Formats: sequence, structure tokens, C-alpha cells
Amino acid sequence: MCGISGQFNFVRNEPVEPEMIRGMTRTMVHRGPDDEGYFISGSLGFGFRRLSIIDLAGGHQPMSDVEGKVWVIFNGEIYNYLELRGELEAQGHRFRTRSDTEVIVHGYKQWGTDVFNHLNGMFGVAIWDVDRRRLVVARDAMGIKLIYYRMVRGQLSFGSELRPVLAAQPDRPEVDPVAVNLFLRFRYTPSPLTIFKGIRKLAPGTMLIVEGGECREKRWYNYTPAPFESPKEDEQARHELLELYRAAVKRHLLSDVPVGILLSGGLDSGLLLALMKEEGGPWPSFTVGYGDSFADDELNDAAETASLMGARHVPVRLDQTEFERSLPHIVDCLEEPVATSSIVPMYFVCQRARQDVKVALIGQGPDELFGGYKRHIGVHYGNYWRGVPKGIRSLVSSAVGCLPRNETLKRGVYSLGIGDRLERYQQVFSLVPGGTMSGLFRDDHVSDTADKELVNCWQELVPQMDQTDELGGLQLLEIRSSLPDELLMYADKLSMAHSLEVRVPYLDKTVVEFAQRLAAGFKIRNRTGKWLHRKVCQTFLPPAILNRKKRGFAVNVVDEWFQSSVEGHLQEMLRDESSMMFGMLNPKPVSRLLGEHRSGNQDNHKLLFSLVMLEQWLRGMRSVPIEPGSAAVN
Repeated sequence: MCGISGQFNFVRNEPVEPEMIRGMTRTMVHRGPDDEGYFISGSLGFGFRRLSIIDLAGGHQPMSDVEGKVWVIFNGEIYNYLELRGELEAQGHRFRTRSDTEVIVHGYKQWGTDVFNHLNGMFGVAIWDVDRRRLVVARDAMGIKLIYYRMVRGQLSFGSELRPVLAAQPDRPEVDPVAVNLFLRFRYTPSPLTIFKGIRKLAPGTMLIVEGGECREKRWYNYTPAPFESPKEDEQARHELLELYRAAVKRHLLSDVPVGILLSGGLDSGLLLALMKEEGGPWPSFTVGYGDSFADDELNDAAETASLMGARHVPVRLDQTEFERSLPHIVDCLEEPVATSSIVPMYFVCQRARQDVKVALIGQGPDELFGGYKRHIGVHYGNYWRGVPKGIRSLVSSAVGCLPRNETLKRGVYSLGIGDRLERYQQVFSLVPGGTMSGLFRDDHVSDTADKELVNCWQELVPQMDQTDELGGLQLLEIRSSLPDELLMYADKLSMAHSLEVRVPYLDKTVVEFAQRLAAGFKIRNRTGKWLHRKVCQTFLPPAILNRKKRGFAVNVVDEWFQSSVEGHLQEMLRDESSMMFGMLNPKPVSRLLGEHRSGNQDNHKLLFSLVMLEQWLRGMRSVPIEPGSAAVN
């Protein structure tokens, strides 16, 4: 796990400034404290910070072939690199190191840009083809790793984070009102947009190809999840998924440094620890807790799971004072605002884990792949609601709209009644309808292009959706957007803030593609989600763990803290008309949202949290270093 950055003057071919490349790269010291490296060649420059995980002695980057014709900088891990190495050696390629990076070098020489379809792993990678004077920059299929980029006057600047891209240009880009609109609706900014005008992030499974004075973006991962030709029996599907899980965990444990697990009290990380136990151990496990006074505290549950699996349990305790004190710094680490309360426990559990290990596995993925959220249940059975006559639906919607709070039910009744499939999914994800969100903005910042931009982001999925059932269509959107642009984004940023590599075995490409081909009945059965995944869990976990309430690092506690904080000092951000957000937003509707929430008529805590995160981010922008050579704040 590392940090990469680079610059290419692809139009005028002017030489890059070496000190600029060094300055960009030094903004990411936290991502790679073990080593740094540079490759400067005329109009192109690469910079690299290394967190040494595999081949500690021989994995220095940038890395090239022996002739110096292909150069690579790479952030991530390639889990099938040993198999690919054997395949490439059989084709006559000769290796000088034991690193997975060298597989990308020789893979590109053998397969060109199709090398990415051979890789099973997580990566942000840049490849410089000397003879063709071609630069290729790519993001992995699931979007586990990030690539930001900006093009100004024929110059492409890119990096694993926003900081090196900001450092590459003397001007600070403007905040994009369209992105702010989408962030407030979804609690994250969908790729390829970012919170800044003119800076983009590669969508999962896409690449930039810069050649002949032109730069184009192309999707390299085009997997279409066609249903299995022969329907699977329940036991056959359970056995196949278990074997895929086992193989994925074995691959993800490959490391030359200590490995642990971020353990919640739930079944996903419990199964993950059980599968790790099959490969050895004992493994250190790290869990966030808040004390016995909270009904949702997970320390005891996680300790029980760890004891059952023979792991060494390490608790991390937080309190509300620490939550409020740390929030500005955590927002700064994220670089873009993300409004999910799990960012706070994620930051602190990673901080503690890094004291003992350099690599940690996490149980992210089964909820998205197998239907573990309430929205999946609603979407799966939504056809019944759309089959109700419109007149009756209208009456029910009006009655539900009069209920105090119950915002989730209100959104469900509204969104699941929409006929157009893509629009329906958009509204399922949205906290409020687009028109309602536009009412928060000042007249000179209202944009009518947010929905158009969103459709442009997700339109490419429509042909694939045509091959799926209703639930599968929503899951395609999650794998393309909410999973990488929200959950995986903050996991990457907050773990690497502490120089910790986080791995997600459940998002191994073999597992994801298998799950996408399954019919909805294997995911939701008898109004219960993750049916097949639970069947696999039953092989290892006792009923006490299988029946635990879904909590995930007990984020409900943080929700409670935020709501009580809104009653305290955080509400001043929302009421103070000098707050920076009110350069774009209208104070009156924001104040109205707060008033409705405090009165108990509506539950607006998610949207209010998003507004607080936006304000914290705007205030933190003033401390983000963007000058070449400046040090990272993390």
C-alpha cells in the first residue's frame, strides 16, 4: 500500500519540474513512510511513497523492465501475482524481484492495457510506455483504491489523494455546487465528480490513456453479470461460495509483515476471522467500543467472537468528548466530505491497529453483495407496491407523509413507486428528492444539472442492469458508486492516515462476480437479507453470533452523540449565518431543518450531519497544504 503521484505535459511536451514532483509526493508521506522514489523523463514525472508489505528489499518504485522501456508506479496489492508470474515466465519473461509490482510491468508488455483484466487485486496504477510515449492511469475494478486527476492547459496531474493534485497547481479550484448538491443528497460525491470543479476521480474499472497529445477516459472492466445457465441448488451454491471465500482470504493474508483484523460484533467479520483461523493464527483483532452504558456497544460481542476463534482481542474505547474533538481532523484526513458516522470509529480503530500490525482485513462487502440493508428488502419487494393502483398509493403516501419522523418509511414509499428503474434507484439512495435539496441553495448557486450529472455518471450501467433482476440492478449501482465512493473511500483515507493497509477479502473479484450472477432468491428469502451468506456463516458461527443485531462498530452510538451535539455546540454551525456553507446555502431552510428535527416532527439527523460535515470541511480547507513541497497535515 502506497501513494503515487505524477504529472505529464502531454500537449506542449515541456519538461516537468523535478521539485514539483517531489512536492506533490511529499504531501502523502503518511501513505508511505518507508521509502520514496522518482522517475523524471522530460515531460513526464512519477513520484512514489512506499508502505513496504511484500518483498521488503526488492519492491522499490518506480519500477521498470530491464530495458527501461516500461515504468510503473503502483498503490495496492495484486493477490494473484504469483500465478501471473508463473504464466509470464512461461512466455519468456524474466523477473528481478519478488514483488507484485513487477507482474504489472511484464503483464503490460505481454497484454497491453488488457493487463488490468488479468489482475485480481486493489490498485491505483500509472504506466509509462517509453516507445509509444503513452501514459496509462487506472483504478481497480471494485474501486478499492483511488485516483484523482486534473487537466489544466495540456498538463495532467494525478495522485492517490487530492493533496498532490492540489499541490500541482498554484490556484485553488472552486467548490462545485453540483457536487455539493449530490453530496448532501447521498452523503458522498459520486465519481467521476469530486467536491472541486475541474478535479475528477476515476470511476472504478476505468483508465486514462494519454497519447499523441490527447487524453481519453475508457472503461476497462466490462463484466456483465449474466445469470448462471443452470439454476443452482441451495447446497451447491453454499459450497461454492464458501470455497470462494476460503481462497480469497488465503490470498488476502499474503504478507511479509504482521496482519490483523478489524472486528465488529457482527457475523461478517466473525466469519472472516473464522476463515483466517483456518490459515493459521492467532490473529490480533481490534474493536471499537463505547462502554456498557450504551445498548449498542460491541466490545463484549467482539470479545466473545475473538475468544471463540482464538484471537487476541484489543479493545478501543471512545467517548463523546473525543468524538467532538477529533471530528475536524478526521474530516481533514478524508479530503472530501463524507457524512457517515462510522468514520469516527474507523479512524480510531485503525490508529490502534497500526501499533501492532501493518495490514488489517475488514469485513466490508457482504451487505452490498447479498442484500444486507433495509433498502434491499424494499427494492426486492417493490414490485408489489408498484402493482397497487395509483389512487390507493397516493392515499397511503399522503398518510405516511403526515407521520412524525419515520423518514426512512417516507423515502421508501416515495422512491419505490417510481416507474423508471434508474431514477427509482437514485431516489432509494437519496436522503431527500433533488428538488427539495435545490431549495437549500442560494439563488446564485442553484444548479439544475445535478440530476443530469448523476445520470451521466451512472448511465453506463443501464445495459448491465438489463441483464439483472430488480435487486441485482440496485446492487450494480452500489458496487459502482456508494461502495467505492463512500465506504471504501473513507476506509482507504482513514487507514492510510495511520500508514495501515486495509484489505477487503469479500470484495475479491471472484466473489463479487459470483454474487452478481446469483438470483435474488439466494440473497433475500422470507424477508431476510444475506440468506446465502448466512448459510455459509452457519458452518462456523454459533446461533448467538448469527442472531446478533446488525451494528457495525456500533455506529448508532455515534449517531446518538451527534444528535445530542446538535443540541449543544454543533448547532451553532447551523445557526450562525457567518458559517462558510452559507456562501452557497440559504440559512433559513437550514434553520428550518434544525427546528423540525428538534421539535420531533421530523428525523433530519442524517441531513444535518451532512451539513455539519460540509461546514467542517469548508473550514478545514484553509489548513490543507497545497503549495509544492509542503508537508501533509496528517
